[in-house]
Amino acid sequence: MGAMARLWPEAEAVNLLDDSLTTDRAKDGEYLSEGLMERFVALGRYAHRIGADGILVTCSAYGPAIERMAETLPVPVLKPNEAMFRQAIAAGGRIGMLATFAPAVSTMTREFDDFVSEAQSATTLDTIVVDDAIDLLKAGDADSHNRLIAERAHELGGHDAIMLAHFSTSRAAAAVRARVDIPVLSAPDAAVARMRELVTGG
Repeated sequence: MGAMARLWPEAEAVNLLDDSLTTDRAKDGEYLSEGLMERFVALGRYAHRIGADGILVTCSAYGPAIERMAETLPVPVLKPNEAMFRQAIAAGGRIGMLATFAPAVSTMTREFDDFVSEAQSATTLDTIVVDDAIDLLKAGDADSHNRLIAERAHELGGHDAIMLAHFSTSRAAAAVRARVDIPVLSAPDAAVARMRELVTGG
């Protein structure tokens, strides 16, 4: 919501949340079940029925379901990391990513590779999963979540840029930037700017 307020204050942002999706996604493992795919698309259909002009998905573990939603609905549907991925590929040949939700990594890696191929780039991606950080955040300890993520940033300091994998990890951006002297990219700002372009044409 902070990125929306800063970059597109005239837009009316409405949040739709099914927090059981994250729990059930973790049970599914690497591949999404058909049941979860349909539950996810149903959430998009509901958003469209209540008048959404565009849908920005903020969970990075549902790539195939987001693609199905985009094929189903007549409004722009944006993956959470699409815009950030494009920025990262433009930044250089070696990109690092700090993640906290391991089930999302395989989907995100495939999506990143797809964008690399589309750009005819040789960019590579190295990912670190920061164990326990997401559990701390769920327990309300955002400071410790941010600290754990920042403590791993130096391991990617030799890369051309670091991506913060999830919308939830964007809260650690300042802490990570304090540890490295390379660009640190977060999804919310890039995604909001891209959605504004898709909805308004400018």
